[in-house]
Amino acid sequence: MVTYTSRLRDHARKTGRDTRIALVGAGQMGRGFGNQLGRKEGISLSIVVDTDLERVKVVYADLGITDVVFSDDKDVLSKAILDGKHTGSTNALLVSELPVDLVVEGTGVPDIGAQITYTSLLAKKDVAVLNVEMDVTIGPLLHKVATDNGVIYAVCHGDEPIEAKVLVDYARDLNFEIICAGKGKNNPFEPLSTPDTVRDIAIKKKMNPKMLCSFTDGSKTMTEMVALANTTGLQLSKRGMYGPASSIKTLHNTFALEVDGGVLDRPGVVDYCTGDVAPGVFVIVRHNDPYIAHEMSYLAMGPGPYFALYRPFHLASIEAPITVYRAILDRESSLFAPHLNAEVVTMTKKNLEIGDVIDGIGGYTVRGFADNAVDAKRDNLVPIGLIAGAKVIKPIGVGELLTYDHVELNQGSFIVQLRKKQDDLGLTYAPDQK
Repeated sequence: MVTYTSRLRDHARKTGRDTRIALVGAGQMGRGFGNQLGRKEGISLSIVVDTDLERVKVVYADLGITDVVFSDDKDVLSKAILDGKHTGSTNALLVSELPVDLVVEGTGVPDIGAQITYTSLLAKKDVAVLNVEMDVTIGPLLHKVATDNGVIYAVCHGDEPIEAKVLVDYARDLNFEIICAGKGKNNPFEPLSTPDTVRDIAIKKKMNPKMLCSFTDGSKTMTEMVALANTTGLQLSKRGMYGPASSIKTLHNTFALEVDGGVLDRPGVVDYCTGDVAPGVFVIVRHNDPYIAHEMSYLAMGPGPYFALYRPFHLASIEAPITVYRAILDRESSLFAPHLNAEVVTMTKKNLEIGDVIDGIGGYTVRGFADNAVDAKRDNLVPIGLIAGAKVIKPIGVGELLTYDHVELNQGSFIVQLRKKQDDLGLTYAPDQK
């Protein structure tokens, strides 16, 4: 049987060496990713980078690797990697200059991720990212840079956008009409939550409070559904989405069209729900052929005309390496977006006054809010991926959407500079959106 495992082994045999991987970010997601990659034949976890060297050591310790060269010197690291040794560093900016084949960007920080990803693609290295927040901000530019340089840029498997996209592709291949694609929301929706309000729960879950806060305040769900819209060409259901309560058994009723008792005013959209659907993803479909609809009912998929295709899980960093294998062996991306159908804009979580500095995703001041790209552009709304470090220049109340008139962006931010480049190149919006 031909599997990725056997193909990676054959690939290493043909090239004369294992594929060299750089992992940037050794937090919760990075550690899981490193555990998977480091045990795979044909793969060498050549370098792990994190600002906290102890976390780098933990990743290698998980794998039983004790002989590691630690350095922030490019030449020392390069020689060790070429000699087949494992290395560690605190300097992520060196990665693009090292003799590695593929970079896994797992910092989760849009600005840092942008710099690592952009420079690595320019250096003709494949890049797989765990940074959806970055992708929904400058994904079209990164896709173009990758294409221009003959390399792969991909958002990783394991998160809901990619796994829902797999179902969308499957449904389209079977000639189904896509009514809605989406996910179940894992955590309770607490839009004004902060790292402080979720700290105790985060500690119990062994999570970073900022990461958990980005889940509870809705930023992560908004970001994931925007990524799904962008990669599939589906539209956002509406600004902020409906987010109704549902169950696995009632998905096909919940996300039917309004004329049939559901919440949707049109087909071909993305949305999310609360309830026992989490941690799964779904696609609601229908078929215009009466006999195919009859066959679906016969196969216990429900009475029709709407049917739910459902995957009950997503395995985060555990299945994320599949993106790496696809890039190496098949030269294909698991998720990219040539343009933005939707944006994650910025909503306030508190009253902001002139001179206040905004902290960013998962923080105390703002949260992500999904919007259709044309509406966000029309209303001059600021993508949340650009907002960290911005200074407030016009007061704004809690629960309002930030416009460019409210803030002065941090022009020294790498992702702010890349978004301007993306806009100037006309990549952000599709031709019919401009």
